[in-house]
Amino acid sequence: MSAHWSQRREGGSRVAIRLIIAIGLHLGRRCARAFLYPIALYFFVRRGPERRASRQFLSRAFDRPAGNLAVLRHLHSYAATILDRLFLLSNSLSRFDVRVHGLDQLETQIAHGRGVLLLGAHIGSFEVLRSLAVARPGIFVRVVMDRQQTPAMTELLHALNPAVAASVIDAGHDSATIALSIHAAAQQGALIGLLADRARPREATRDAMFFGAPAPFPVAPYLIASMLELPTVMCFGLYRGGNRYELYFETFAESIKIIRRERDALLTEWTQRYAARLEHYTRLDPYNWFNFYDFWHHHSGDRAAAGEPVAGRTTA
Repeated sequence: MSAHWSQRREGGSRVAIRLIIAIGLHLGRRCARAFLYPIALYFFVRRGPERRASRQFLSRAFDRPAGNLAVLRHLHSYAATILDRLFLLSNSLSRFDVRVHGLDQLETQIAHGRGVLLLGAHIGSFEVLRSLAVARPGIFVRVVMDRQQTPAMTELLHALNPAVAASVIDAGHDSATIALSIHAAAQQGALIGLLADRARPREATRDAMFFGAPAPFPVAPYLIASMLELPTVMCFGLYRGGNRYELYFETFAESIKIIRRERDALLTEWTQRYAARLEHYTRLDPYNWFNFYDFWHHHSGDRAAAGEPVAGRTTA
């Protein structure tokens, strides 16, 4: 369980992924969901690090030892959101009951017309944000995503919606290219999604208290927001079972200013603020937590890198 999250190989073969996509597209979501139980059981048996990470997290979240059924439910929730990406990307939004909270806070920031940085995390489904973009055609969403982290799944799902694929800012590029792409998207007034809970290898981090223990979080989102003078809004799409999702927006900061002489203290402050709000939303339904690695004990950030203007890459 000590391996860095980026070193874990993608789960499932390309053939298996194609099969479940074909079942979903041709036989429907209800039929495809029947396969989620054997898929969750397969991962429970075959993927020991993920199983142990799930048990570790759920034990923290519920303040009691997590049993096998809880871990299986956790894996099933993850599999369900992955399957739903198929339908969200193929514009089958009528299948879902999405309830939105805090939309007025997002609209207030959009009204400024300078772009908005959306801070998400690996909880629930960030793809459910697409439902808002469809309902409001004037909203333009760009998401920073590492296409190579789950290449087979990403390639096959993006083939369903080339427009969504074209809107991705590839985190596999160098930091300067990523920064320029984010700047260009901001000038277009886009919503720019960053998942701010994971740091890539050698990326600058700060420790923040999270579920009762210090965990490393990347500082890049706050440096980007400061450099580009972008307002930041938190965005989480929690899976509530069946076809139900709840999409939450919360203003994180109308302005973040990282002053050089106070850099360390400010980065620590913003990181802790994010971790506290992330814990709040995660506690609403802990089975939405999809960081299946040792989140607390593996400090991957290179603190020396904190001096870089856009430190590393924060990815989906």
